[in-house]
Parts: sequence; C-alpha cells; structure tokens
Amino acid sequence: MCQNHTTTTKVLSVASATAPFERTTLERRVLRPHDLLIDIQFSGICHSDIHSAFGEWGEGIFPMVPGHEIAGVVAAVGSEVTKFAVGDRVGVGCFVDSCGECEYCLSGEEQYCTKGVVSTYNALDYDGNPTYGGYSQKIVVTEGFVVRIPDALSLDVASPLLCAGITTYSPLKHWNAGPGKKVAIVGMGGLGHLAIQFAHALGAEVTVLSRSLNKKDEALSFGADHYFATSDPATFTELAGRFDLILNTVSANLDVDAYLSLLRIDGTLVNVGAPAEPDKYHVFSLIMGRRSIAGSLVGGIRETQEMLDFAAEHGIAPQIEVISADQVDEAYQRVLKSDVRYRFVIDVSTL
Repeated sequence: MCQNHTTTTKVLSVASATAPFERTTLERRVLRPHDLLIDIQFSGICHSDIHSAFGEWGEGIFPMVPGHEIAGVVAAVGSEVTKFAVGDRVGVGCFVDSCGECEYCLSGEEQYCTKGVVSTYNALDYDGNPTYGGYSQKIVVTEGFVVRIPDALSLDVASPLLCAGITTYSPLKHWNAGPGKKVAIVGMGGLGHLAIQFAHALGAEVTVLSRSLNKKDEALSFGADHYFATSDPATFTELAGRFDLILNTVSANLDVDAYLSLLRIDGTLVNVGAPAEPDKYHVFSLIMGRRSIAGSLVGGIRETQEMLDFAAEHGIAPQIEVISADQVDEAYQRVLKSDVRYRFVIDVSTL
C-alpha cells in the first residue's frame, strides 16, 4: 500500500530547552519510492534525548521531538520498497539517512558518513528539513535505515536495543570481546546492564565497576563474573593491570588515569558515555603500558540488525519500565537521579 499525501501524526514535543513536553501534531512527508510509513508502538528514552532537549549539546532545533529507539509496525510502503511489507515488525535507531557513497557508507558504517549522517531527530535532512523523532505515533523512513525486529523480541523490549543495545554491542565486537578476554564495564545503568549481557554472551570474563555495591546481585544476574565498588580505593590496587578492555558507559567525568591503570599492556579504555565537560589524563598513563583511549558511536544498519538477531538468539533484553506519554517529564528527572531500572520506554498508544 502506497500513499501520495502527507501523514498527520500526534507527537510529544518541547518548544525550547526549558519547556515541558506537550502534545502537538506534525506532517510526515509523502512516501517516496523507497520509504516506509511506520506506526510507532514504543519509543525508548535515551540520556541523549535529555541532553538534546535541554540544549546541553549545543543549540537545538526547536520545536523538538526526541526519540531514536523506535519500534513499530509497517503501515504503508513506497512503490519500490523490496525489503519490507505492511505488517512487518521494524525498528529505527539513531539515524535515518546518509550519503550512501562514501567509503564508510559503502562498508556498512553509515554512522561515520563523511557527508554527515542524518540523525533521527534534532537534525536537518539533506533537503534542509528538520527531522523529528520517535515520541510520535508515526514516522516515515527510507527502507535502508530500517531494521527487522525478530519475533523473539517484544517491541517494547526491542526499543532500547536500537540505541543502548547497539552502542554497547558495537565496541565489544570491534575490540574483540570474547573468550580469553577480560572486560570491565564501568557503570550499571541503561547502557551498562546491556553491555554486561552482550559481553557475557560473547564469551568474555566480565567485571562490573560501579560506585557502590548496591547493584551487585543484579549485575551477577545479567551475567557479570565479578563486581567491584569504585568508591573503595582498594579496588584500583587490586585490579591494576587486569583488563584487556574497559567499556565506560557513564556520562560523568572519571579519574581517567586511575582507570587506565587497570588495563593490561595494549589494553583500551573505550568511551560510549559522553560527559559534557572534557576529561583529563596524563600521557604517561598511556605510554607506560602502550594503552589506548578510544570512543565509539553506534553501529551501522547491518551491525544493528546483527545485534538484534544476536540478542534474540541469546535471550538478551533490557530491563524496562513502560510509561505513558504523560510521564515523560517525570521520567527525564528520574533518569537524572539514576532512578530507573534500567530504561524507560514510552507506550506510544497513550499519545
């Protein structure tokens, strides 16, 4: 089923960085030949939604409709769509377009597109139009940036995998987390609790480094082999030189030198959390152990599909709290207080 008119959809939007969410409407574009119209059923809340809506990552495009953890069902297809049909269960993650021609797009790493990947919200598409995200009943996305959600994953659970899942899976795969590797996960939040599950399923020995021992039992239930409190100075002495890979999932600044001391020779500290202020470290923390500091974005479309299939195969799922559209402002404040186990997901039917 194709359609040649715009689609009006209800959305949750913020008018400015200091405004609360309100119900409004917008028009989704006419379906192009390779477009899908998706009825959104669930949209996860990511900490980057909060950074963007609060204007913490530079001036935002307002009004803003956040949301890049989108799970729903195909409602209509463009005339040349071949990958999907009406009724398919699908997801949309952090970006909705790229140039398709640069070396990174051609290698399946569209997130690093040299022209600039088009983010799902708070961005301008290549025609200069603002993008609006998943806090919405409907969205139009070209089929090349849509993934298929396996039947083994419910749509509400699949939603956070489209950002939090791929954000942790991609670096674990890239830095070869697997049998014989000792991996530490810093932080036991929305990203961290998924990183534990993926690292465990990949076969690594997994250690969680968190501020306190409060979440130890949960971490072990997710597949962690060890758990240490970073508030205890003895932790850094005991674990010195132990890890091949440390995946930092927190958005706060760390004592980088202290964490680098936990790496083996040739070990790598990979950041996926993004604090607002710069980190500091001494270069000798790198030189003396041939250690590296790295960062990782989300994965490309191909790897995102691989991650979803892997999660379905291994029973990996985020722990979620489903909320209504009326609870989003409250949910943002609870995320800032770390008062969620471990991801909020909006039931879009409540819009």
